[in-house]
Amino acid sequence: MVEFEEIINKRRSIREYQDKEVSDEDILKIIKAGMQAPGSRLGAEPWEFVVVKDKETLASLGEIKPRVRKAPVAIVLVANIERAFYKTVWQQDMGAAAENMLLEAVNLGLGGLWNGVAPEEERMAKIGKIIGIDDISQTKPYCIITVGYPASGWQNEFMDKFDEKRIHYEKY
Repeated sequence: MVEFEEIINKRRSIREYQDKEVSDEDILKIIKAGMQAPGSRLGAEPWEFVVVKDKETLASLGEIKPRVRKAPVAIVLVANIERAFYKTVWQQDMGAAAENMLLEAVNLGLGGLWNGVAPEEERMAKIGKIIGIDDISQTKPYCIITVGYPASGWQNEFMDKFDEKRIHYEKY
C-alpha cells in the first residue's frame, strides 16, 4: 500500500483510461472505502451505489456526462433520502463517500474522476432513468465516479496546489 500522504498528494482527476478491465475485487474495495466515510448519523448514511460496466449503459450515461462513455466502470452514487437521519445534509455525506472512493482508487493503482450530477434536478432525473430510478424525490443520483487504469499521460502525479494566502487564523 502507498503511504496516505502520497495518495492524497498524487490523486488527480483521470479523464482517460486504458482499455483494461477493473476487477470486481477492486470495485468492491472502492465502494467499501466510500462506506467508511464520515456521515451525519451513524447507521443512517444515505449512500447506495450502482456499478455500471455495460458498454451500452456507459454510452447512455455518456450522453449526459461525456467522460463516462469510455470508462471501464462507472459507479453512480445515489442518496436514499429515506435512510438519511438528517434529510438536508445528504450532499455532505455523499461528498465524503465520493472522496474516499477516489483516494482508494489511487491506493489500488487506478485513477478516478468525479462526474458531478447533483444538484441539477434535470440531470439527476436523466441519470436516474438510465439506472432504474423513476422518481428522484427520495432517491437522488449524486455523482458518477469513473474508475480505470490511467491512459498514457493521465497518471496520478503530484501537483502542488498549496497556497498559503488561502489560510486565515481566527478571522477571515
